[in-house]
Amino acid sequence: MANLAVEFCGVKFQNPLVLASGILGVTSKGLLRVIDLGAGGITTKSLWLESHPGHKNPTMFGNEHYFMNAVGLSDAGIDKAKEELGDYVKNKTAPLIANIVGAKKKDFGIIAESIDELKPDLIEVNISCPNVEDELGKPFACDRASAAEITKLVKSKTSVPVVVKLSPNVENLVSIAKSVEDAGADGITAINTVGPGMRWNIDLKTPLLANKVGGVSGPAIFPIAVKAVYDIYRAVKIPIIATGGICTGREALEIMMAGGTLCGIGTAVYYSGDKTWQNITQEMNNWLDEQGIKNVTEIIGAFHNK
Repeated sequence: MANLAVEFCGVKFQNPLVLASGILGVTSKGLLRVIDLGAGGITTKSLWLESHPGHKNPTMFGNEHYFMNAVGLSDAGIDKAKEELGDYVKNKTAPLIANIVGAKKKDFGIIAESIDELKPDLIEVNISCPNVEDELGKPFACDRASAAEITKLVKSKTSVPVVVKLSPNVENLVSIAKSVEDAGADGITAINTVGPGMRWNIDLKTPLLANKVGGVSGPAIFPIAVKAVYDIYRAVKIPIIATGGICTGREALEIMMAGGTLCGIGTAVYYSGDKTWQNITQEMNNWLDEQGIKNVTEIIGAFHNK
């Protein structure tokens, strides 16, 4: 079989598939189980400085075409997260990406400095969640200057490689990607959920999500993710964690050819459960073997070589 190992910001992954943020909690047992099932690495849910309640239930809705969520980044706070993640770090067999979020710009620096004590392999800076706008205002990822300012702040507080998670819900995604690169980002995650979107029950005349609106993910946004990754890859020199609707091995290969080094897997777990990781890596291996490609790294950015 082909070698699926990749290196991202100097961190080695046995395969390109990483659990995307927000799919599971931060219990070490749960995260270690994902690795046992075949993931190459894991990303924590977004970690806040203090406890953050998120939104009321129902917070999720899905069908075969897309998935919507308005969890609202619920979290028990950094101190509780460090307890659980400390257990993961002690027993880890694959890289840990710590995703952090803040209500204020200064919070990102404080939480980055705190999580640095655990020495995660990467820190992912979530400046792009679309379903907390009513609470916190527009995401920082919507503004080039704010995105760069937070990147510089986080970089000043940690020696861990910093990856900035960007939003597709902007007019100038490439410009923002370049701004965080210029500010010192070591990598980029693209994309966060699209929207927000809305669905209603026409019989009960009630929204399907208590928050009324939520971020849209799943198969429907995959083409948007591919375009975003393709455009960003052309504009920057730092590596990309490509995420957004990846559900099959062929899709993982496609978005890597567009420019992704790692593939964030999220909604696919909703559709395929525990078999997700094995199914995707097996399909990747089969295609690579058929093409006579020995290392998956050979296909990264392949669409740009034509």
